[in-house]
Amino acid sequence: MTSENTQVLLASRPDGKPKADDFEIGHSAIPEPAAGQILLKILYLSLDPYMRGRMNAGKSYAKPVEIGSVMEGGTVARVVRSRHPDFAEGDFVLSHSGWQSYALSDGVGLRKLDPQAAPLTTALGVLGMPGFTAYSGLLTIGKPKAGETVVVAAASGAVGSAVGQIARIKGARAVGIAGGASKCAFVRDELGFDAVIDHRAADFAEQLATACPGGIDVYFENVGGHVWDAVFPLLNDFARVPVCGLIAQYNSRPGEQTGGDRLPAVMRDVLSKSLSIRGFIQREFVDQRPDFYREMAAWISAGKVRYQEDIVDGLENAPTAFIGLLEGRNFGKLVIRVADEA
Repeated sequence: MTSENTQVLLASRPDGKPKADDFEIGHSAIPEPAAGQILLKILYLSLDPYMRGRMNAGKSYAKPVEIGSVMEGGTVARVVRSRHPDFAEGDFVLSHSGWQSYALSDGVGLRKLDPQAAPLTTALGVLGMPGFTAYSGLLTIGKPKAGETVVVAAASGAVGSAVGQIARIKGARAVGIAGGASKCAFVRDELGFDAVIDHRAADFAEQLATACPGGIDVYFENVGGHVWDAVFPLLNDFARVPVCGLIAQYNSRPGEQTGGDRLPAVMRDVLSKSLSIRGFIQREFVDQRPDFYREMAAWISAGKVRYQEDIVDGLENAPTAFIGLLEGRNFGKLVIRVADEA
């Protein structure tokens, strides 16, 4: 075991897009567990779009990361020292230890993982928070029915890829939106979506309308921006819109708005089409997690759900990888490999 704990700290609050100097690499002594605690060695760190909001000081559904504090995030870790009766050295756990190489835990909120049951990284992706976000948001809010058209933005990402595949399992038609030829090919050929549209295409809105000749019954929102502009006119009466993320707008400055005020037009159609638009945070549906773990594991085993991971080596590369995530440079669930599993 190394003699120090490497940490990625928030150095400053971004003004628009995050920059490398908004982060700082720090070092501290590896902590010693007290009675009832365990020392975790972080193996994998999940990078997710929601982390951009934690860098801001504004009011949100969760407290922001303080300047000088460790960036927060989900992790897979191995217990290296234990003074807790429920955990032994060598146990693998899902934790929320943040961007660092070691962390203390009192065991609250940890979930033991079996590396023989599934690759450990899946606990941060398809069998973790992103997969559960797709499962709970689509099935609870979207409620797809057989024969309906479900459209999902960021369809090659950890959440979007699961949304489209679950929609097909439920008998719906899945239309994905992704950026670039390689991502679109993956969504179509590997994930089995019925159609996929490149949002970078000059005629993106026209292509989307052609792919949805009967309109859109469920739109799973991950992006916002010009993707929403193309989707909105195609929403059918009684369409459902689970709002999971708005990555196109995460780097906007407070109060910044592009274009005119679209709220009156949106609200007119919400009324006239009886639309249901609901934002959500996956932890609202915590009671569904046992069903999710059971069903998703079965779907993966049966080949009905496939997944893609984008693994970057080295904690020191987390800031660059995260900035790339916000610009759509990742391909699949973005994970930092902090240390080897052995």
